[in-house]
Amino acid sequence: MIKLFLFDIEGTTTDINFVHKVLFPYSYNTMEHYVLHHLNHPAVMKALEDVGQTVLTEEGKHLELAGKIEKLRQWITADRKHPALKEIQGLIWDVGYSKGEFQGHLYSDVKPFLSKILATNTSIGIYSSGSVHAQKLIFGFSTEGDLTPMISYFFDTKVGGKREKSSYEKIAAETKLAPNEIHFFSDIAEELKAAKEAGFEVTQLLRDGAAPSEFIGISSFKEFMDKI
Repeated sequence: MIKLFLFDIEGTTTDINFVHKVLFPYSYNTMEHYVLHHLNHPAVMKALEDVGQTVLTEEGKHLELAGKIEKLRQWITADRKHPALKEIQGLIWDVGYSKGEFQGHLYSDVKPFLSKILATNTSIGIYSSGSVHAQKLIFGFSTEGDLTPMISYFFDTKVGGKREKSSYEKIAAETKLAPNEIHFFSDIAEELKAAKEAGFEVTQLLRDGAAPSEFIGISSFKEFMDKI
């Protein structure tokens, strides 16, 4: 029996275009201003330190502040899933959401599906490469209102990469559930494969022309309503 429905965000609950055409450009354009005005913020200090260490390890270079800011912007363009970038992006997006410059996009079938899940006394979780902070912003400032009270668990890449079996094993351990009591939804076949290998039930979301795979696919959560 499924006790937790776990969701990816980008391409699953949220349009990829919102992430790549709204959130990413906003963080790219405001990165320098935000960092320079928050140099004493503990999370920013730690993120900048991590950027410097990563570049030193990978490229053998010592970066000054301007170089670290430029590296962060390069990583946005490359869509690198680096924890330091994700941390600062979440802080930057917090400003944008709070100012009402944008709202978190959710497909119209998401909120009804979450409501149906809760009506069956089943829990809801999120697992995304974006920071937990960024995840809470999307659902907290969403086009459907604040949905964060509906969600019991938020996981980011601190548990590991989304294409790694061990990440899903950690999620099962942290939720104190057996792997076969968790059902994971994502548009990415490699993520579903890792979750399946860990013992999760999985379903692929085929939105916006996502390529079908070996896994059962649906184009909308409406197709899953009668299964819970």
